[in-house]
Amino acid sequence: MDWTSLWLSLRLAAWTVAILLPLGIVAGRWLAYRDFTGKAAVEGLVALPLVLPPTVFGYYLLVAFGGNSPVGQTWEKLFGHQLVFTFEGLLLASVIVNIPFSIQPMQRAFEAISRDVRDAAACSGMTPWTAFMRVELPLAWPGILTAMVLSFAHTLGEFGVVLMVGGSIPGETKTIAISIYDRVQAFDDAAAAQMSALLLVMSLLAIAMTFAFSRRVGRRLA
Repeated sequence: MDWTSLWLSLRLAAWTVAILLPLGIVAGRWLAYRDFTGKAAVEGLVALPLVLPPTVFGYYLLVAFGGNSPVGQTWEKLFGHQLVFTFEGLLLASVIVNIPFSIQPMQRAFEAISRDVRDAAACSGMTPWTAFMRVELPLAWPGILTAMVLSFAHTLGEFGVVLMVGGSIPGETKTIAISIYDRVQAFDDAAAAQMSALLLVMSLLAIAMTFAFSRRVGRRLA
């Protein structure tokens, strides 16, 4: 078992979820409640990582973060080192590739809240912030939790984007998915099977806990 790679993957997944949680809530709520010209194009951009092959998406991120790009040059000027093949670059790539897994479930959750409920909250004297915290957020919470779990589980198993942007630097960018690939390439089937089984169990537990919690919240709000 490559514990260093597992810890790196867990740290990457935790940071990805922490960044996407507030961003996903804001973007998901905005897309759910607003109609504007070009909304279909914005939703298409949000869903783009779902349909592009990971290596293709990873290549474009590699170019966008590279030393010849404005993003890469600005990062190097600010922090003194390149963005690609670092944990920070890996984290930024992970956030971008997980956008659909976070925003789409949250958007659907906010869309499911009846406008009558929001109007009733406003008529009762609640400020928009109070209505959001006491009405909208509890009702949308199952969708928000689903988005968090999907983003976490997808980050643990992401391979193509991680390999393109981060490479395989032990302790820096070598995640457990990359470690599994390396073990297979080295014909170490026992270690690859052990790490794969651990990821399978973790993913199943996370999804099962999400479903159980969502049903409990649904019964409580009914």
